Amino acid sequence: MNEKENKYLKQWINKANEDLLTINRLTEGEVIAVSSVCFHCQQLVEKYLKLFLIYNRQEIERTHEIEFLLHECSRVDKDFEAIDPKNLSDFGVSVRYPDDFYLPSVDEALEYKELALK
Repeated sequence: MNEKENKYLKQWINKANEDLLTINRLTEGEVIAVSSVCFHCQQLVEKYLKLFLIYNRQEIERTHEIEFLLHECSRVDKDFEAIDPKNLSDFGVSVRYPDDFYLPSVDEALEYKELALK
């Protein structure tokens, strides 16, 4: 990779690390902001899947759909086929609007944190 490509990848990593920091901070004590935890879990996974595609010189689409990104990643590495994202995509955009609002439980938020960290 050239310097420009490395810089671009580092920008993605820095953004993903912000999501990771937020997840960790929001789950340090009593978990109250469960929807925020799940949102940042979705964002973290989305960014790292896109990073994988970029690193492997694949085109990325502007999407928040984890399932689609996993499918694209599995075209490069079949190991991605074994990943079950559960309903992680739901926390990207759709549940951020009041008419589609879903408040996950603390257990769900922690489950999505574990999934995102894997």
